[in-house]
Amino acid sequence: MPPAETSSQSGARSDDPADVIAFQGAPGAYSEAACVARYPAMTTLPCKTFGETFAAVSEGRARFAMIPIENSVAGRVADIHQLLPQTDLHIVAEHFERVRLNLLACPGAGVSGLVTVHSHVHALSQCRRLIDRLGLRAVVHVDTAGAAAEVAEAGDASRAALASRLAAETYGLEIVETDVEDEAHNTTRFVVLAGEATDPGPDAGPVITSFMFECRNVPAALYKCLGGFATNGVNMTKLESYMVGGSFSATVFFAEVDGHPSDRALVHALAELDYFSREIRIMGVYPAHPYRREADANRR
Repeated sequence: MPPAETSSQSGARSDDPADVIAFQGAPGAYSEAACVARYPAMTTLPCKTFGETFAAVSEGRARFAMIPIENSVAGRVADIHQLLPQTDLHIVAEHFERVRLNLLACPGAGVSGLVTVHSHVHALSQCRRLIDRLGLRAVVHVDTAGAAAEVAEAGDASRAALASRLAAETYGLEIVETDVEDEAHNTTRFVVLAGEATDPGPDAGPVITSFMFECRNVPAALYKCLGGFATNGVNMTKLESYMVGGSFSATVFFAEVDGHPSDRALVHALAELDYFSREIRIMGVYPAHPYRREADANRR
């Protein structure tokens, strides 16, 4: 069975690794907000790097890792796509988190007195209209929550941060303006990683299958690898490439398709892929998030 969403507990925290979910960033990061939204009863574990986040699960200190892999404005998260081919963890769920950026400042600070705004480079680029309107100088930080923490620690009324509502609560900052991002569709897709694979089964509703494969080094290899998905009517929603070991002639691809590996169409498509590939590795089979249906409906 896939990991179930759990009900919230009033401030309860657990030291049991089975109740812990790891994320990259400082407390109050959007990744932590995604953890709280999806698994409100679990204890969150902040990690400095994505590598440490993966290790927390591999080493048994956390049950899950909440990992951002792409954003509707900024695109794919490059660091993650370097780690995915190397990990022995499995994708067991996905989560879509609407990124609502807020302008945070020290208590009592007014907008007119702000001089600088601190945040991650992507958050700053996503709030260009606000920055221009207020005439602020942008200061880049490693992450949004870390920027909020530094602004709070400095106690300087001329500094502001772009971060989450959770960051404001965590560091005692006031929300000066809400929803200041330029694009209303700003959404990050996360995958939930675990040490053990899960399988929702072919009858559990819409399912996503994620996998990696390496083409044989033959002419039109990628065309031949993908042909089976087209002829069997399998919808491929993602295809991304990685260089293998610094080689310019060997490429690994990360792909996602609609359907369960036991579905007749996907069985045939994967069999054809196997014929033209050096290796195939299923990264995860998990329920499709309802956001996918909502996004499709909004595009119609």
